[in-house]
Amino acid sequence: MIFDYETMRLIWWGLLGALLIGFAITGGFDLGVAILLPFLGKNDTERRVIINSVGATWEGNQVWFVTAGGALFAAWPVAYSVAFSGFYFALLLTLFALFLRPIGFDYRSKLPSQQWRSNWDIALFVGGLVPALIFGVAFGNLLKGVPFHFDNDMRIFYTGSFWALLNPFSLAAGVVSLSMIIMHGAVFLQIKTVGDINKRCKKTVTIFSALTLVVFALAGVWVANIDGYHISSEVLPNAQSNPLAKIVNKQTGLWLANYYNCPVLLAIPCLAFVSGIATILLSKIERPGLAFISSSLTLAAVILTAGVSMFPFLIPSSSVMNSSLTIWDASSSLATLKIMFWVTLIFLPIVITYTTWVFRILRGKITLEHIHQNDHTAY
Repeated sequence: MIFDYETMRLIWWGLLGALLIGFAITGGFDLGVAILLPFLGKNDTERRVIINSVGATWEGNQVWFVTAGGALFAAWPVAYSVAFSGFYFALLLTLFALFLRPIGFDYRSKLPSQQWRSNWDIALFVGGLVPALIFGVAFGNLLKGVPFHFDNDMRIFYTGSFWALLNPFSLAAGVVSLSMIIMHGAVFLQIKTVGDINKRCKKTVTIFSALTLVVFALAGVWVANIDGYHISSEVLPNAQSNPLAKIVNKQTGLWLANYYNCPVLLAIPCLAFVSGIATILLSKIERPGLAFISSSLTLAAVILTAGVSMFPFLIPSSSVMNSSLTIWDASSSLATLKIMFWVTLIFLPIVITYTTWVFRILRGKITLEHIHQNDHTAY
């Protein structure tokens, strides 16, 4: 049957990945723009140009982030609970950083004081840097395994700490996330700006595209030398969710098993390298629109690489391996997944259509003249 439990779990695993990719592509470039704000804008007017490049769209981009969180809560409630238990302080830090963005965009240009505006520039920088870094660190910790377990009453016990999340491998994953988001933001700015800012963007694209690919390659070698996870008992994809009804083993290099079993999946990490190189070349030859497509593919390929490597695991447990969460034993009921599927089938195309329309309408470049002529409405 097309809508049996196994199929719906696979569909929702794919939808969760699609929502994360959607946020990385849409929300990623405005995070990248905020990070680049103090560096590519050499004076107040240039910084206003940079802010106005995303000022009209950044709020809409957050829809993808909110929707991804909602999908995780509704489709994978146990994984949601474990994530917010284990990553509580990291997620709280991310939320506080994101709080800086709306007030930064709205209040930055309300007063002429240079100190006032510089302080809000720093706030916007922090509001972009912290989420971009922590999202990557979170993925790194998922690959390393999270120290949690369930008791017989399915109560969650997290035995790690905030500082333990900042381990070397996870920080490397954070650098991958941060560098690719900066690359993406620089490409978007190249589309939206002219003159000196545009020239600085091209250099930034080259630097951070190269950094993304180098650190991504190093992380791939590292993954081959850390413990991966494997379900050694029978897998029952149509059974009711029960994370304790399985046996899990871990062994060095097991995160590469899916690529050995299905070599065609190697096309995903290869796509990250091909599209990353294409981003550099397209940026250099003044084709920023195509460069934006290639940088989007780079982000998608990096996220898919992590997801495919971990499949079918959502959150592996490093302390009690049998408590690890997979797509087969951490989902909501079949009825819930079906209802959510039809809701998503209706509303996701609307969100995509609206987002596409907005960016098409606002595809023009932001110039210094635009800021001066529209000073009453510009940020």
